[in-house]
Amino acid sequence: MARILICYYSRSGNTKKMAYLIQKGVMEEDVEVDTKDVKDVKVDDLLKYDGIVIGSPTYYGLPAAQVKELLDRSVKHHGKLQDKVGGAFSSSANVGGGNETTVVAILEALLIHGMVVCGDSKGDHYGPVSIEKPDRRAEEVCVRYGRRVAALTRKLHG
Repeated sequence: MARILICYYSRSGNTKKMAYLIQKGVMEEDVEVDTKDVKDVKVDDLLKYDGIVIGSPTYYGLPAAQVKELLDRSVKHHGKLQDKVGGAFSSSANVGGGNETTVVAILEALLIHGMVVCGDSKGDHYGPVSIEKPDRRAEEVCVRYGRRVAALTRKLHG
């Protein structure tokens, strides 16, 4: 059975809420999922999953240092994450606050690992974003994203 890791850093709780909404979508697709604070994720844990979705609040248009640290340490496994499914999500305080640049920064690292990124032709193209606490629109996007990432992971990894 395919396994997905959703890891996040959240200071205010907004990004954490998004992580658990994405988890809900993954579970609707009957795919095994672990949702963890990034501080509880060891870099070697990344090898155990078929899909990895990473969430961060936006700080100056970039991921939080805690998320960046995990990505930096993941260099240890360069080439070993090839063909796993990847995804990203972010929250920020303002419209135009850097959500997309944060998501893209995470996706760039996943792409360098050779991961398959789940984009979306509707809505949040790069991955779910929220302005402060997820509103109804962001909640729906997160659940839908979880379903899509799970379906793609299952297709690629059983």
